[in-house]
Amino acid sequence: MEKTKPYVDTVVVVDDGSTDQTAEIATNAGAIVLSHETNKGKGAALKTGFQFAVENKFDFVVTIDGDGQHNPDEIPAVLGKVMTNGYDISIGFRVGHNTEMPTWRRIGKRVLDYTTSLGTGGFVTDSQCGFRAFNKRAVVTITPKLRGSAFSIESEQLIRAYELGFKVVNTNITCRYKNLQTSTKNPASHGLSVLSSVLWIVARQRALLVMGVFFLFFLMIGLAMGINKA
Repeated sequence: MEKTKPYVDTVVVVDDGSTDQTAEIATNAGAIVLSHETNKGKGAALKTGFQFAVENKFDFVVTIDGDGQHNPDEIPAVLGKVMTNGYDISIGFRVGHNTEMPTWRRIGKRVLDYTTSLGTGGFVTDSQCGFRAFNKRAVVTITPKLRGSAFSIESEQLIRAYELGFKVVNTNITCRYKNLQTSTKNPASHGLSVLSSVLWIVARQRALLVMGVFFLFFLMIGLAMGINKA
């Protein structure tokens, strides 16, 4: 948190029902702490932070994960795209030699990227990266439309942004994974949970497309079975 302070006017920490000293440490470091009495999920935490930004009329919002994988020194690059280049949302895009993402995470991320793209008109980005910047218009408009409370919130943000016609851009960033505890959940079950949530969001938005994809999938299986029996 200390490393973010040189780049922003206000640091807000959402304490999502933690059982350690997160709130006390953040407060002593000069952050505004918004606390949930119980753990409600990443999506709920982001919505709490966004609502605070709306109520306090922030001109720009930067979100950054609290597990240490993102480099706060890259805030100017991510934020600069919405401050000076005419974009509404800037998404951190984890690429390059300094990106320590494990292979299994790369595969899972790619699946979620393409699934999310079904709801964004084919625009594929780093759909799960939590390092993002938003202008005031995007925060005010998207916040009341967010429904998810878990990790699918990043995909939902992009889908809502597409529905509202916002301009979204990728900004190259690095990330750390070595020697970090980024999640306490089983990777497989966690990934499937996020995937099912994203599919549900896309299904509600583009029902005909999703039905068409499933129809084509089962048609191909039927044809393959028929050919094998011939």
